[in-house]
Amino acid sequence: MPERGAELSEGFYRELVAPVLQNRFPELAYAAARLGSGSDVLGLDDERSADHDFGCRLNLLLDQEGAALVVPVTSALEESLPESFRGWPVRFTVSWRPSAAVNADVATVADFASGRLGVDPTQPMGIVDWLCLTGQAVLEVVAGPVFHDGTRELSVVHEVLAWYPDDLWLYVMSAGWARLGQELPVVGRAGERGDEAGSRVIAARLARDIIHLAFLVERRWSPYPKWTGTALRQLPMGPDLADQLDRALSSPEWRPRQDGLAAAIELLAVRQASLGLPSARPAVTAFFDRPFLTPVGAVHEALWGAIADKEVRRLPKGVGSVEQWSDSVDVLSHPSRRMALRTVYGQWSTEALPAGSA
Repeated sequence: MPERGAELSEGFYRELVAPVLQNRFPELAYAAARLGSGSDVLGLDDERSADHDFGCRLNLLLDQEGAALVVPVTSALEESLPESFRGWPVRFTVSWRPSAAVNADVATVADFASGRLGVDPTQPMGIVDWLCLTGQAVLEVVAGPVFHDGTRELSVVHEVLAWYPDDLWLYVMSAGWARLGQELPVVGRAGERGDEAGSRVIAARLARDIIHLAFLVERRWSPYPKWTGTALRQLPMGPDLADQLDRALSSPEWRPRQDGLAAAIELLAVRQASLGLPSARPAVTAFFDRPFLTPVGAVHEALWGAIADKEVRRLPKGVGSVEQWSDSVDVLSHPSRRMALRTVYGQWSTEALPAGSA
């Protein structure tokens, strides 16, 4: 692969698109960036990435007052750009559009962000709006390179989406620790019964939850599953955590599998404490008098107890964000479906749960 996607997009902008904009719309205030879908947005593209939806792609974003120029700018680029750039076609099909066209997508900042998130981040966001976001959706708005920014709104969106509000951060971390406590003991119980396949499946679920917690602790949005392992190793504790999870998931027996998960959880607790967040040591203890392990409830409870916002404390305890309670691709990858779930949070409450569930 001779050129990374971001480099190709930047060259496409500076050498072809920018001159057209300067000639046809010299007063236009816009941002030029490589955002949205694609491994190149995360800087993780390789030769395989070039087999579809790859090439001269660009996002041109306007403030809201420039909305009337979206169609004229799009038309000007279609009329003015050449057929190819650095050996790549300028007009090509993508998986969501079967007809060949210039892939310099023009939109307002608000429309582009709303299309990815399901909510407009240029306007105040509610508590449940935040919980219906996924890390991948946010990364599609903020993670890619920005080559030029003459707008007022894009930097504001980046600032808003930098991370959860503090009490919501505590809430989703508390939910993550609660999830670990629900299933870690049954890794050993299933293995003790000779059900190694069942034990492995539970361990894999826990590994996913541990990875998600690692991103939460580091205040980083997690990408979708294809890239979580790669991105995990870029976190400060990532390499050590990944080694323990590899140990757990590759073990043919339940005891070292359980031990690998427990070691990963201890690493989480240590890192959490080093950042001044509620934690506990040790973070894992015996499960009653059985030969199994479980996270200490003190971590989950301490995180919950540190939440000051009364509205956040009214949320269902232990549920967390939408990507903690659903793993359906057809839900998580559709902004409108995620945001339709906002009503569910309003219907749930700790009072409505069965006794002992909270």
